[in-house]
Amino acid sequence: MPTLNWIGKDKVINHHMDVPYRILEHSYGFDNGKQTKKETNSGNKIIHGDNLEALKALLPEYEGKVKCIYIDPPYNTGKDEWKYSDKVDHPKIKEWLNKVVGKEGEDLSRHDKWLCMMFPRIKLLYKLLDKDGIIFISIDNNELYNLKLVLDEIFGASNFVGNIIWKNATDNNPTQIADEHEYLLCYSKSKKWIESEWKSPNLDVKDKLLEVGQDFINKFPNDIETLQKEYTKWFSKNKAYLWPFDRYKYIDYGGIYTGSQSVHNPGKEGYRYDIIHPITKKPCKEPLMGYRFPEDTMTNLLDSKKILFGDDESKIIELKLYAHEYRAKLPSVIELDGRKGAYTLKDIFTQAKTPFKNPKTTELLEEILSFVTKDNDIILDSFAGSGTSAHAILNLNKQDSCNRKYILIEMENYADSLTAQRIKNVTTGYGKGNKKVDGIENSFDFYELGKPLFLDNEMLNEEVGLDKIREYVWFSETRKPYEKVNEKEEHLLGVANSSAFYFYYYKDELTTLDDSFLRKLKTKAEQYIIYADNCVLDNSLMQKYHITFKKIPRDITRF
Repeated sequence: MPTLNWIGKDKVINHHMDVPYRILEHSYGFDNGKQTKKETNSGNKIIHGDNLEALKALLPEYEGKVKCIYIDPPYNTGKDEWKYSDKVDHPKIKEWLNKVVGKEGEDLSRHDKWLCMMFPRIKLLYKLLDKDGIIFISIDNNELYNLKLVLDEIFGASNFVGNIIWKNATDNNPTQIADEHEYLLCYSKSKKWIESEWKSPNLDVKDKLLEVGQDFINKFPNDIETLQKEYTKWFSKNKAYLWPFDRYKYIDYGGIYTGSQSVHNPGKEGYRYDIIHPITKKPCKEPLMGYRFPEDTMTNLLDSKKILFGDDESKIIELKLYAHEYRAKLPSVIELDGRKGAYTLKDIFTQAKTPFKNPKTTELLEEILSFVTKDNDIILDSFAGSGTSAHAILNLNKQDSCNRKYILIEMENYADSLTAQRIKNVTTGYGKGNKKVDGIENSFDFYELGKPLFLDNEMLNEEVGLDKIREYVWFSETRKPYEKVNEKEEHLLGVANSSAFYFYYYKDELTTLDDSFLRKLKTKAEQYIIYADNCVLDNSLMQKYHITFKKIPRDITRF
């Protein structure tokens, strides 16, 4: 597989491992319109701080648990101002490059800088994804091909899912080729774990058709023949505008529907049995390869009136598919006006000047996320900007009554005043007059990136508090979120994989693993991993009771 090389790559290829682990300091909670000092524990988080360090801080709780990542990194167009997704000349990034890459950083092209910035961040994003997780990255031609090779290297070329083209503009300027689109590169953590087919129930045409169908049902509640007759007239006039519903020409009191030949078994021999035509009382013609359903499933479909018959037994039966059951396919080309994002933001923040240039449209992210996420999934955006991704998630949750969770990371100082404030406004409602948008039930917690867990001398930073240290040690051993256990055992972290973990530590005194400490242990396990400052136990005793000693802080895993 071809790989991409650039100046500084050797300095950043494993840099994600050297990033200091910092704690997240809770600033406030926002609970359905009210700000509180307490954590809401909603699972929704907005984090202010460098996204590289913030991603590292998320590992103890979220490694391998994020279902979908969407990021909109700088496109590296060469224009000014980082926050507008243009150039890698933000002071914080410059400082980081000089520190990590060293003198070589002075010779970096803007493409080298961009790749150095992105590589360790994508490494950490990969770690956070669930085994069936998906990542979407918005990009344009400036770094598309470089990014594709980097993603091939980190995710594996076999996990490339596809490249979505977003046609978001009309360019009437005289050029060689009009630039009217951007891209969304999509990769999976592991393609074998993702669904073979993505479908979404959300579609504007579908919503309109359902509304029309209900109107007809309300007009003709007791006359099925007139209902079908009047709907047929409407369908004939509007068929040209109904794709992909241009075959949904039937209606009953369950709604608008079509017939599907998906009763047949494709490609190989299926099930064989007779289905009797309700009028001729003769067996209906079978599909060439038999039926795809076993007979008991077909019986249930017949009983629930989900099977359509022809005029006689010579026609193969069809499956009745209602419009409300339709799930759209995710296209490789999406046409959506890119200016909609700015319009929405202007409605949310009513001042004359748009507070953020070129925000993504909520509709674009709603479309994509509706295919790959479901109830209680976690979605992460580490280049949060104006907070479009969380807004889209709230809209989507309202549409399908799910409870997707969002985590946003924004390094700029507007993380609270813009990113979080947008979500507050969406929660309470925004706009005026006929543009009034009702609020959406929602809670989140706002965090600042806090102190490092380890000092420069590799000692524990006791200022972070014992709970944060215990949380880190537990995760480093088990890769599981930390939860307080038996209060009667002061030093017990928990039990995992038949092992009991103890963290014998005090801020102001040295601890020693000795016979006296062992006699205080109350938890039974096959083996014991015990952290302390010193150990005076005999090796034979440790082997007898399956005890592993780990010295604080030397043996605490750095990740």
